[in-house]
Amino acid sequence: MNENSFLQGFHDLRDGHVLISPEQASRFAKEIAGDFNPIHDPDSRRFCVPGDLLFALVLARYGVNAIMRCRFLGMVGEGVPLVFPENPGPRFMISDTQGRNYLEVEREGPVVTDPYTIEALTRSYVAFSGQNFPHVLVPLMEQHAVMVNPARPLVIYERMSLEVLTPVGSLTETVQPTLSDAEMKVDGKRGDVRLDYALCVEGEPFATGSKHLVLSGLRPYDAAVMSDMVAQYAGWKDAYQAA
Repeated sequence: MNENSFLQGFHDLRDGHVLISPEQASRFAKEIAGDFNPIHDPDSRRFCVPGDLLFALVLARYGVNAIMRCRFLGMVGEGVPLVFPENPGPRFMISDTQGRNYLEVEREGPVVTDPYTIEALTRSYVAFSGQNFPHVLVPLMEQHAVMVNPARPLVIYERMSLEVLTPVGSLTETVQPTLSDAEMKVDGKRGDVRLDYALCVEGEPFATGSKHLVLSGLRPYDAAVMSDMVAQYAGWKDAYQAA
């Protein structure tokens, strides 16, 4: 891992393995991704490391290829030592010391290794998650007349992709993510959401991304309950930022 990476405070290296504590995962979700999904809280019974953090660590270690695709195969819990392979090929796995796979990575094309460019891309890519709820997901759920279980809201990543449209050397400007399309498909109690967006500098897109999410335990949409959920979510965010 790049020693100067801004991700230093969000993971530890021990015996060649990457360890992410619940506190580190929670801080990354809230401070970098703007994601207050309770599944990333340290005291959550279903705690898991944010998929955005795993993807960010991949970019920090291996650089950003012109095309990056990730597929999540399992949720990383507390105290799981992760193995990031040395000098991997175009397709590789992030696994634990027991051989369980958590993330499949495919990459192709030229690679960018400039740490400042990687940080700018990563921060923009990850910050998009802060817009998911309520700004994007709530209208989609209302449109399809479904909602997540308010007592156990489960929203997890299934896949991510990133494609750099133009050659990037050293990027110093602020990168802004812009939503270009959002789609949801409902199958019983499961919802599959695809979010497409562009990463822009001064309004011009130079990269595109896509995130696929899974919503579990869907039930009929209730406007009053959803309003309470949105208010509760905003309360968590306000309380954390005020602390």
